[in-house]
Amino acid sequence: MTLKPKVAIIILNWNGKRDTLACLQSVAAIDYPNWTTIVVDNGSTDGSADAIRSQFPDATLIENTENLGFAEGNNVGIRFALKTDAELIFLLNNDTVVDPDLLNAFAKCFEEHPNAGILGAKICLFDQRDTLDHWGGMWNPKTGQFDLVGLRKKEDGEGLDGPKEIDYVCGAALIARKAVWEKVGLLEPQFFLIWEESDFCFRARAAGYATLTCPKARIYHKVSASFVGKPHSTYFWWRNRLLWIERNCTRKERARLYWKVLLPDIAHLLKIRLLKTAQLGLRKKVCPNKDYSQQEEKLLKNKAAVQGILDYARRRFGNGPSWLFKR
Repeated sequence: MTLKPKVAIIILNWNGKRDTLACLQSVAAIDYPNWTTIVVDNGSTDGSADAIRSQFPDATLIENTENLGFAEGNNVGIRFALKTDAELIFLLNNDTVVDPDLLNAFAKCFEEHPNAGILGAKICLFDQRDTLDHWGGMWNPKTGQFDLVGLRKKEDGEGLDGPKEIDYVCGAALIARKAVWEKVGLLEPQFFLIWEESDFCFRARAAGYATLTCPKARIYHKVSASFVGKPHSTYFWWRNRLLWIERNCTRKERARLYWKVLLPDIAHLLKIRLLKTAQLGLRKKVCPNKDYSQQEEKLLKNKAAVQGILDYARRRFGNGPSWLFKR
């Protein structure tokens, strides 16, 4: 790899015109001599493609006819980048802005750590720039999920002493050597949304590549409130958690997780669904004029979790059912 390797920056957009334009404006100010931008539009209907084409004519714009999800939408850009002379391929969320020295920091870190196949940026909150979003996560085999590293911590002392190895880095700012994508493969489309970057990092580790944090590479993330804590995030978290365990755990590990963790959790979800639904129905009959919106929201998230489990069992992947996204 040359001292200043070419970087292909891939930005996925889905009806996020305002955020994507702001992201591209920050990318345009990057102080690095060898990079290109690829914007993949995931079937937007908000005029994003026209605005991007008009305001950033030097960016390569690829237009999908439908929303392919985070995984396959990015894969479209990755496939394009793999055909170019880019040595590094960088996935960047559209709801971020970047530090001008970002790519210099990545290039130096790759140069100093030749065993690293994947790096993750220091992701700080857009409105609280001294506070980390999170680095990524470490797999916890006892709970069957990832423990997030640095979640909402003040950045002082959080990785400032140098890159650290981690099980996965957050897909909001993930950069990998071209050779990793070629050897390991792309993001798994079945995930559609969330868990796909951790699956990619685990496959890379199995192939002999390390995943490191890169503290001097900084971005600022808006962290969409439209996703976190909503029914569709609950649906994808449960469905894709089960898919991840299937793909990355041994048979013995899966058996232990199902017996000790998953089956009890699933039984609890079903119990809550039955009891709380009956309880809410009774309360509505007794006090029909009371506001039950909070209880209904909790039940909707419970329904989403159960649906995610059922869809995993039925091998229904890709996007979720339409009712998840209705407001």
